Amino acid sequence: MIRLILNILWFVFGGWLSGLLWLLGGAILALTVVGLPWAFAAWRIASYSFWPFGREIVWQEAHPVAGCMGVVLNVIWFVFAGCYIALSHLMIAVAEFVSIIGIPFALKDLELAKLALAPVGRTIRDKS
Repeated sequence: MIRLILNILWFVFGGWLSGLLWLLGGAILALTVVGLPWAFAAWRIASYSFWPFGREIVWQEAHPVAGCMGVVLNVIWFVFAGCYIALSHLMIAVAEFVSIIGIPFALKDLELAKLALAPVGRTIRDKS
């Protein structure tokens, strides 16, 4: 019940915007064709960004680009987009930490910042 309430509050107070921006970024990346590996990662992040509570981010060992290619893709992502997106999530998290009630939301923004640094080869799953 708490997860549902936190997810609804998250969605209403900004999760919808964050998720839509990740969807838009993924769509733009998909248009370039070269950006497809990052587009799929952006869409996974969008799903997490819409509804994060009760879910977790895990490294996907059997992912087709989880090896050396994943490292190369993540380095390219970090240089061109990841550090800026992570910084924006970090600034939002700091603002949320200021109020005591915003701490659970700040922790999710920190997870999104970490995910934004290296998204290729990660997956989202429900917590058991």
